[in-house]
Amino acid sequence: MCGIAGWVSFERDLREQRAVAETMTRTMALRGPDDEGLWLDRHAALGHRRLSIIDLEGGRQPMTVDEDGKTLACLVYTGEVYNFQELRRELQGLGHAFRTRSDTEVVLRAYLQWGEAMLERLNGMYAFALWDAREQRLLLVRDRMGVKPLYYYPMPDGVLFGSEPKAILAHPEAERRVTAEGLREMLDLVKTPEAAVFAGMHEVRPGQIVTIDRNGLRKRRYWQLEAREHADDLSTTIHTVRALLDDIVERQIIADVPLCTLLSGGLDSSVVTALAAKSMQRQGKGTVRSFSVDFVKHGIEFEADYLRGSPDAPFVRDLAAHAGTEHQEILLESRELADPRLRAAVLGAQDLPPAYWGDMLPSLYKLFEAIRAQSTVALSGESADEVFGGYRWFHDAAAVDGDTFPWLAGSSGSFFDGQSLIAPGLLRELDMPGFRRDSYAQALAEAPRLASDSPRERRMREISHMHLTRFVQALLDRKDRMSMAVGLEVRVPFCDHRLVEYVFNAPWSMKNFDGREKSLLRAAGKDVLPDSIVQRVKSPYPATQDPAYEQALRQGLTRVLDDASSPALPLLDKAAAWKLLDRPFGKTSTSPERAGLEMALGLNEWLLRHQVALDL
Repeated sequence: MCGIAGWVSFERDLREQRAVAETMTRTMALRGPDDEGLWLDRHAALGHRRLSIIDLEGGRQPMTVDEDGKTLACLVYTGEVYNFQELRRELQGLGHAFRTRSDTEVVLRAYLQWGEAMLERLNGMYAFALWDAREQRLLLVRDRMGVKPLYYYPMPDGVLFGSEPKAILAHPEAERRVTAEGLREMLDLVKTPEAAVFAGMHEVRPGQIVTIDRNGLRKRRYWQLEAREHADDLSTTIHTVRALLDDIVERQIIADVPLCTLLSGGLDSSVVTALAAKSMQRQGKGTVRSFSVDFVKHGIEFEADYLRGSPDAPFVRDLAAHAGTEHQEILLESRELADPRLRAAVLGAQDLPPAYWGDMLPSLYKLFEAIRAQSTVALSGESADEVFGGYRWFHDAAAVDGDTFPWLAGSSGSFFDGQSLIAPGLLRELDMPGFRRDSYAQALAEAPRLASDSPRERRMREISHMHLTRFVQALLDRKDRMSMAVGLEVRVPFCDHRLVEYVFNAPWSMKNFDGREKSLLRAAGKDVLPDSIVQRVKSPYPATQDPAYEQALRQGLTRVLDDASSPALPLLDKAAAWKLLDRPFGKTSTSPERAGLEMALGLNEWLLRHQVALDL
């Protein structure tokens, strides 16, 4: 896993712009703490920061292929291609000679052999920029599910690109400007494909290739979810899901550095951990390490809410004992999550305010920081809920039959609402309800359909598609930024496109055949799980319930309101903010109660530290 950055200009000699290219590249230092590389040609500058995972000695980047003293192509690449060994053997059979053991070189030579058609052969999570020196053309490519990020900023004579917005914003000609469109995107969890909050900037869409040459910029989808008839019966479907999972996990435990799993005690992470433990034992690779997170209690007992019905710890211990993992529980101090230095690190990793994630971001950062001291690669259960239909709103009739994104309907919507302290006049000017309606209509229009679908199947296919193209993107971004900020690679087995395609087209009647959430996954993995986890109801990543955390947030908001120079003041509803500060503390503090606080504080710090210009 790494960070990439670069610049293509057809009107300038970029060999004279080394200092700018180095500055852009070094913004990616946290993503790639092990090495740095920069390649300059007349019209292309490609920078790379490396986190060494495979072929520690030979996989340096930027990587080129040269012939007769001339460069044919140069690649900067981040991520992993899990079928690189098979592709390498095929390419060797076609006459290619390899000088490294890295998957990077496989991607580069696959392009030389098959051109853009090679994308259909890749299985993995990746984002890369490839300069074809023969054609004077840049290719920007992102994996099918968008696990790894990639942004670009068109220029009059070319393009800037980077793994994160900060790489682009380090260029002196890129504006740190946010318009009403960007602010809307930031304030609501709709995750419009290709949209970026900063004006002029775009995100490469999952499964997309963006090509830049002297003729301009072109975009093409090389993969997207399609609706297909599902011919397998229930038993065959369950067995196919399990066979895919076995293959996926076996491919994703390949690494030349210490590997572990993220274990929450839920069905998703437990299946990944159990299968990883089984595969490593079978291959004689030893015991898998697993890590979980919890909070120091300070006398606060867990209280169930709409999303979290039970604490994780007992289930984590059950799975660790059952699978025989070498387990470690990371205990976090809730008060530390409000530490200004930690929140500044989170903001620096995100390039955006924390919005609707609240304490999950600093807690993920601290968890990953602790894991990174012992492991470099972690397997995660992320995206299983989107693939298999695990969230409660998949099974809530009001949310399913509603006229907006299901995760924003009813009780669940309060968990993702950071607008409560935003000035009413600004919200009216932004027309947030209209923005959400338009976004929802766009998402509906993009959903594929089958003529044979019943009304119910059609609706559940639409909802699944929204989750797999929008909601999961927000979760993957969250995990990518927090993990890469500490140099930890997180792999996501449930994002394997073969599994996603297969389960997406399984009828909803199979996905909850036993009347429960994630029925197919539960049935496919039950033989490697303790009964307690087979029976457990979905519970998301934990959030602190300690009022001490909210108290620290309130103190921060008081300082913002008392300082007339606070940049967020014109955007805030000051009367609502003071009313919130006067509200008595409860026995516990919940995420929805803190959402407005989190946004107000994050917005102020973002405007202050990142010198953002609002153009509203």
